[in-house]
Amino acid sequence: MAPGGVGRLTISARQERRDPHGPAHVRATRAARGRSPRMAGHRIFRTSVASVYPHYVAKAERKGRTKEEVDEVICWLTGYSPEDLRARLEGGTDFETFFAEAPALNPDRRLITGVVCGVRVEEIEDPLMQEVRYLDKLVDELARGKAMEKILRTPA
Repeated sequence: MAPGGVGRLTISARQERRDPHGPAHVRATRAARGRSPRMAGHRIFRTSVASVYPHYVAKAERKGRTKEEVDEVICWLTGYSPEDLRARLEGGTDFETFFAEAPALNPDRRLITGVVCGVRVEEIEDPLMQEVRYLDKLVDELARGKAMEKILRTPA
């Protein structure tokens, strides 16, 4: 046991005053990415869409839907063409950039309601997190077998 108490994980008050936001390499990385050490945002914002996309496709295909339908839903939400979507996936674009640079977020996305991850999508306060959850909800609806016209909120 290290002096001062609880094994090797003990940090002295002096160390904490000197380094309140973690090791120097962590602070430098955060600064290089343009984020403050206190408010880095949710990690999904920095996750590449390409790393999550195969999970969206797998979920839909397990329920008898197709990759093309997943693409259609994503393009409907964001305004990307299928070619632009493919380029974004190949380029490793993160969710934050993906939604920030979306050509035309569909105004009917506000009609998407329901619960994703235990939270009502219409009540999410962070605009970026709400966009990510809209996408999750659309893929969920697709996987549940909902008709494409209803998923895309097409007027009757």
